Formats: sequence, C-alpha cells, structure tokens
Amino acid sequence: MNTSGPGPAPGGATAPSSTAAPQSIWAPLSVPIFRALWLTALVSNVGTWMQTVGAQWFMVEQHTHPLLIALIQTASAAPVLLLGIPAGVLGEFLNRRSVLIWMQTLQVLLSAALVTLTATGEMTPYLLLVITLLLGAATAVQLPAYQALSAEIVPLRMVPMAASLSAVSVNVARAIGPAIAGVLLSSFGVAFVFGMNLLSFAAFLVVLVAWRTYRPDVHQAERFVDAARAGLRYVAQAAVVRRMYVRLGAFVVPASVLYALLPLLATQRLKLDSAGYGLLLAGLGIGSVAAAFLIPWFHALGANRTVLLSSALFGLATVGVAASPYIALTLPILAVAGAAWIGVVATLNGAVQSFLPIWVRARGLSVYQMVLYGAMATGGLASGIVAGWIGAIVTSAIAGAVTLLVAASQLLWPLLDTADKRRETFTLPLADAVQEVDGTRPTLVLVRYDVAEEQEAAFVQQMGAVEHSRRRTGARTWALYQDREDGTWVEVFGIGSWSEHLQQHRTRLTRYDQVVLETASALARSVDVNHLIEHDT
Repeated sequence: MNTSGPGPAPGGATAPSSTAAPQSIWAPLSVPIFRALWLTALVSNVGTWMQTVGAQWFMVEQHTHPLLIALIQTASAAPVLLLGIPAGVLGEFLNRRSVLIWMQTLQVLLSAALVTLTATGEMTPYLLLVITLLLGAATAVQLPAYQALSAEIVPLRMVPMAASLSAVSVNVARAIGPAIAGVLLSSFGVAFVFGMNLLSFAAFLVVLVAWRTYRPDVHQAERFVDAARAGLRYVAQAAVVRRMYVRLGAFVVPASVLYALLPLLATQRLKLDSAGYGLLLAGLGIGSVAAAFLIPWFHALGANRTVLLSSALFGLATVGVAASPYIALTLPILAVAGAAWIGVVATLNGAVQSFLPIWVRARGLSVYQMVLYGAMATGGLASGIVAGWIGAIVTSAIAGAVTLLVAASQLLWPLLDTADKRRETFTLPLADAVQEVDGTRPTLVLVRYDVAEEQEAAFVQQMGAVEHSRRRTGARTWALYQDREDGTWVEVFGIGSWSEHLQQHRTRLTRYDQVVLETASALARSVDVNHLIEHDT
C-alpha cells in the first residue's frame, strides 16, 4: 500500500486550545488492529520510497531529460487529482476493507510486472512512467478509505494521535527507505529495489486479508453522482475547510519543487551517487520524524502559527539547499525542511479530518488528497519545465522564495478558527409525518417565519448562517423571500431528491448546525414548514 499522503494530524479545531491535555502519540498502538495496520503500512511506505528512489535513479542512469525525472512525482500524484472524487464516494459507501484489499492486490500485480520488466531489460523510461501512473491510480482509490478507516477503528479521543502516527509512518519510511534504496541500488540494482517494494505491498495485503472482524458503518445508499455532488458541495460551502485546502495547495506547489529536483541537486550541485542521494532523502525523513514528536507542541502553538512558521522555515531551507555546495551543510538544512513539511501538511490534514462530519469524511478527505497530490503534480511538472530552461539550482532557489511569500500571505489571510463549531451529529426530526413518496423526486422545502419587525435585522443576518448550513448539507438552491401580503419571511431551498433530504435530517447536521437553525427559529414568533415533491408531468 502507498499511504504517502501525510497522515492526519491532531486537532478538533483549526486553532486548538493550548490548555488541552496532550496524549501520548503512541496511545493508538494499544488497539491491536491499528497496530498491525500501522506496522505493515510502515513497511509498505518504506518499500514505496525505495521504489521512488529506484525509479528516479533509473531515469538518471538512462540520461533522460529533467522533465521526465520530475514526472515520476507527477505520475504518482496526478491520479489522485483525477480519481479523488470517485474514490471518496467509494470509500464512503463501500466496505473500506474490501476496497483496500482489491487495490492492494492490483498494486502487487503491477509491482510484479515492474520487477519482471526491469530484470529482463525490457523497461523503458516511458513504460516506467505508465506503471508508476497505474500504481498512483490504485493509491488514489485507497487513500480516502484508508484515512477514514483509521479514524473508525480507534476511540474518538485517540483520532488525533492516530493521525500523528500516520505521519510518523510516512516519514520514518522517508528516512529509512531512501537510505536502504541507495545501498541496494549500488549493490544489487534497480530491479532488486523494485522487488523489495513488491514484498512490502504483499505484507500489507496479508494483514488486510487476515483481518476478518471488521464491521463497516451502515450507510443509506445514495446514487453515485448525487453522493459525489454532495461531497463537492460540502467542501465548496464550508469556509473553514475551503480555507485550509487553499492554504495547503498554495504551500505544496512551490514546496514540492525541492522533492522533485533533489536528484538533480544531488548529481549537479553536490556530485553525489545513488547512495549519496539516498542519504539526502534520509535527511529529509529524519527531520520529518523529529517533527512528529513535536505534535503536542504544535497543538499548544496553534494551527495558524504552526503553518505560518513551518512554511517560512521550508522556504528558507529550500533556498539553503540550492545554495549549499557541501553535503555536510545540506543534510541539516534538509532535516529542517522535512520537519517544516510535517508542520504544514500534517497539521492541516489533522485539522481537516477532525473537522469533517462523519457523513462526508471520506469524500472530504478525497478532496484533501486531490489538492495535495494535484499541487505536487503541478509543482513537479512546473519544476521540470523550468529546470530544463534555467537549471535545477536556480529553479529551487526561486521556489524557496515563492514559499516564503506564501508564508507571509497567511498574515493577511489566516486559517479560520473552529473552536465554536461543534461537530457531533444532530438528528432533526421532520416537523410533520410525510407520506411515503418516490425517494428520487426533487424536493423543494419552504420554511415560513413570522418575525416581529424589531427582530428583522437580526433575523436576516442569521439567515446567512442558515444558508451556509443548508448548502453544506445538501441544498442545491437557496433563497429568502418576504411575503408582501403579511410580512412573513419564507426560506426556500431545493434538494436533489427526497431521499437526500431525509439524509439531511438524519445524518448530515451537526450540533453547530443545530445552534444555527435554533437561533434563527428563536427570532421568529412561529415557524411553519412545507415539503413540495416534484410531480412527474
């Protein structure tokens, strides 16, 4: 399995309270199945990083254009951008264990083909890119299901620490995998490194197949297109989530340049071989692992300051790597870069996972992965093109400067605070019994509020929050009217189907939505609701 998207990090709010008692980062390992999955995912991540190093070094040995070398990263990341939404829907409504088993089996078969073609001398740079792309597609389908599953199998209080451990797994692998690959490349060759990755995929598959006690959450079936639209609509209407995704993309595009061009910096700037390149990647990984142990400190510092400081540190580190002529100086700078990457990406990931309500978690995480991998693909592609014109060293220095500008922009456009937004699910009973109807029919809901004149200004202002709540949870259209005959206010919103409106009542509202709706109702002397079901004419 490739879980190289940094795992969720802690936080039930974008800016968590510094007074919260920190828990041990290792607490989720007391859950046996989480421990088994985490350990084999660690092994799989080590294999994935070994394969990445092997693929990049294969390109270097073939004397390919810098663009093709950078496209290894793009080929791994682009499928997440293309398949993210369908993967989120599958991860939401299908058995997540089954999704992981099928995709893991596909990765084992693809890895076996990769080993065979390389060992027999049939591998070419373009064929390597194609297989890397297919492996990335399997990863794209896995990621939302895997991340949502992690939160499902540990107690709620341990979700932040489970998130941090996912980041530790990725970055321990980043520290160990490249170093091992560097040694194995010089001793046994690229095909052997690919073979080790095949074994790591197989190990994770064995654990998934042996795990037979998993009982998936029960979801009411939704049509695929409607479910996909609901996920996108939620992200588009949730300002907190939208702000975090924009911040993530703005950071990752320039920051990913360092990862994409590091092979060229190793060979052109530092004159290193494959073992030396593996050592550079190990420097990044060691810094990332160290940062994982700073998660409680990140909590106390708050997400805004953590992301701001980490972004600035990564920008400075990128400039420093481009300028450094000595490996002894480059290694500690890369360690700082690895720690800063975790500070940004894992913090945002954890804040997103903790904020997303249960009903849309896998779909919301799929959009997160789309932003992350899409930004990585964009950064990798752009860096390859620009490096072909002006060289890897100058390109990296420019990317570092851009990352610093992104960090500075957070002073003007910070993350939104979520301390007042309660995320527990709230069930809203239907006001009146409604006869059974065709659940696929489009539905129009009319809510009439009788508001005293002195309350109208406050009511209209509150209805802005009501609109966001309705749209986040399924409304495709929304409008507020005033009846000119009697002065009452009428809220009108359209839902794609009656079944989706029932989901809106049963599973999609949170306690924060409850407060929003009850505050609006409290400003009215009376509230009447009507449901209109479209007639098939």
